[in-house]
Amino acid sequence: MASADLSEELECPVCLTIYTDPVSLRCGHNFCRVCIDRVLDSQEGSAGYSCPECRENYKERPGLHRNIALRNIAGRFLTTQPDEEVAGVHCTYCVDSPVPAVMSCLLCDASMCDKHLRVHNKAPEHVLCAPISSPETRKCSVHKEILKYYCTEDAACVCVSCYVIGGHVGHKMISLDEASEEKKKKLRNDLQTLMAETEEAEKRVQSLEELRRKAQEKADGEAESVTALFSDLRRRLEELERRVLSNITWQAQCYDDIIRRLEIKKEELSRKMCHIEELCHMTDPLTVLQESDTVYSCFILQHK
Repeated sequence: MASADLSEELECPVCLTIYTDPVSLRCGHNFCRVCIDRVLDSQEGSAGYSCPECRENYKERPGLHRNIALRNIAGRFLTTQPDEEVAGVHCTYCVDSPVPAVMSCLLCDASMCDKHLRVHNKAPEHVLCAPISSPETRKCSVHKEILKYYCTEDAACVCVSCYVIGGHVGHKMISLDEASEEKKKKLRNDLQTLMAETEEAEKRVQSLEELRRKAQEKADGEAESVTALFSDLRRRLEELERRVLSNITWQAQCYDDIIRRLEIKKEELSRKMCHIEELCHMTDPLTVLQESDTVYSCFILQHK
């Protein structure tokens, strides 16, 4: 088929089909994510891991990086493949039961099994190709003739009538195979460019991840220092708080003790004053004189 070479370059080395969600290893080889995961799973418990393509060894399970550019190219390639290339085309002439077709005739707009192909017209105008379900896609929409050339000026596939009498007269024409090869060459160049850009992007991502890791380590260290500093400050403040509160409590207790002693002194003074007043009001001179003056003198000296 015309796109066989390009399809081979877009095939996963493991499943041998067009890439599905392609990912890359560090060695640069690409695989379907499901395929390489299955391979790496089978290598668990062994001495290490290795690339199925180049056998590069990895001590630890290698990281997988999505190859977005390759995924887009593979997806675009699949969308450009004509629907007739899918399996399931049956012979047009086997009407009793469906029989898979082996070839299609673009002139007859029919697909044939082995039996009907043997009796098919062998004339050159009966162009045979792989089984297709929609032969009209291989014909000119204006002249209903088989597309045989590619107009480089209009970038369109054309038939002989378009080339001779149609709107492409005088334009440069090349064969479909030649045009296909040129396009595949351009696609390969685009693929290489995109893969190089992807690799460069991956390198930048890895570099930024390394910078982020170092910044995170620095931030973690600074956070630990700040945490330790504030923890020490809180401890010192708590200790100072306890000392200040203890001092305040002690001062309050001192005032309580002084007040209590003064209250006791006040009571004693009141008793003595009452006794002296009683003596001052006595009319019996003998009783007044017999009261000892020493007791009052000592009491007054103690409280001066």
